[in-house]
Amino acid sequence: MGNKYLMRADEIAEELGVSKPYAYKLMQKLNKELAEKGFLVINGRVSRKYFEEQIYGMSAGKEVKGV
Repeated sequence: MGNKYLMRADEIAEELGVSKPYAYKLMQKLNKELAEKGFLVINGRVSRKYFEEQIYGMSAGKEVKGV
C-alpha cells in the first residue's frame, strides 16, 4: 500500500496509463510549480492532492459536476 499523501512515478503512470519516463516528467513539472509557490517538495514524490487538482480539476471538498 502506497503513501496516501504522496505519489510516486509508477503510481502516476498507472493512474494515467502513460510510461514511467513521462510520469517522471509530469511529476517534475508539478513539483516545480509547487516549489515556485513556496511549498516544500520531495524529489521522486508529488502531492496526491495537487496531482488530482491539476489533472482532474478537483479542489478540496468539491466534486466536478456534469461528469
